[in-house]
Amino acid sequence: MKTAKQIKAAGRKTAKPDFAIMSFHLKFSCNQIMSQLSEQTVLDSLKQIVDPDLRKDIVTLGFVRDLKIDDGDVSLRIVLTTPACPVKEQMEAQATGIISSLEGVKSVKVTMDAEVPQGRGVANNVALPGVKNIIAVSSGKGGVGKSTVAVNLAVSLAKNGAKVGLMDADVYGPNVPIMLGIANIQPAVENSQLIPIEAHGVKIISMAVLVPPDKPMILRGPMLHGVVRQFLTDVKWGELDYLIVDMPPGTGDVQLSLAQLVPVQGAVLVTTPQEVSLSDVRRAVKMFEQVAVPVLGVIENMSYFVAPDTGNRYNIFGEGGGQKLADEYGLNFLGQVPLGMEVREGGDKGVPVVVSAPDSQQSKAFNTVAEEVARQVSIEAMKPELVVMRRG
Repeated sequence: MKTAKQIKAAGRKTAKPDFAIMSFHLKFSCNQIMSQLSEQTVLDSLKQIVDPDLRKDIVTLGFVRDLKIDDGDVSLRIVLTTPACPVKEQMEAQATGIISSLEGVKSVKVTMDAEVPQGRGVANNVALPGVKNIIAVSSGKGGVGKSTVAVNLAVSLAKNGAKVGLMDADVYGPNVPIMLGIANIQPAVENSQLIPIEAHGVKIISMAVLVPPDKPMILRGPMLHGVVRQFLTDVKWGELDYLIVDMPPGTGDVQLSLAQLVPVQGAVLVTTPQEVSLSDVRRAVKMFEQVAVPVLGVIENMSYFVAPDTGNRYNIFGEGGGQKLADEYGLNFLGQVPLGMEVREGGDKGVPVVVSAPDSQQSKAFNTVAEEVARQVSIEAMKPELVVMRRG
């Protein structure tokens, strides 16, 4: 029979293992809670960063991805809505500074990334399943440099890391291949589909690479509709963030066909400062309203000329017309592109100015325009569906 002392000693022996197990579970639970709290602390701190266009913080918008905390080392990705975001570096620096100031943080690694959002209605687009956004570049009249704008816009977006296609729908004056140096190249065919020609990071299709250069395009309305349909459905575009469509001048069959065949995310209108150009662009604004295509904004091309020898600025085609038009219709003014020999030389040589003269005023202007266009596409794509339905 055990004495009271033996029973007490046995009780102590059996209690020790139970206490050790309890301590282990308590320590494990506390570490788990601290880890969760640490991640939440980082996320809460990042709510200070607000996207200037979408007007919400980057955590609420879902921009913060792959957050990891390892013994004070913090890493994460910030995924923006466009690789051409003008505040990308600023946002990276802000996030790094905010996280570094948190207690217990030893190091911070912020990786900036981009995923272009899919445009409204494109999810149900059977014709172009891999294309996220279709952007029409249009003008009310010819001679305003619309194709030049379309080419440099496409190449600039591609240089920023976007997947870009360029469809030359200006059937009567298909000059895009010349401007991109592919005039003598014919597209290959794969499984009854045309493979777009690639140049400067952009996939291109144009009537100019399908017919002899001196053959006139004599096409009536139904035939034009067929050409647009073929360029959309019979071309293997693949995965694209943006498909830029260089439209013919005016407000005719091609514009209507494009709006009927696929969901166009928005139109960009090109004008010069002079009143003759503005009056025609006004008709283009009304036309896109009638076919329920949002106008992303106005680009003023050939805005002014700066003499290389004196530095004097000359407003050859007038002044302020693009801004005036944008204000008149409540549209975004996407920027001004000055006149310059670099643009003409680049177009003739098949090397766009954003590639041939990246430090020129014209190249910098096109890059700014590309950033603004990408920004407006993201804003349009991220709008609440209810607002879109009310407007439509």
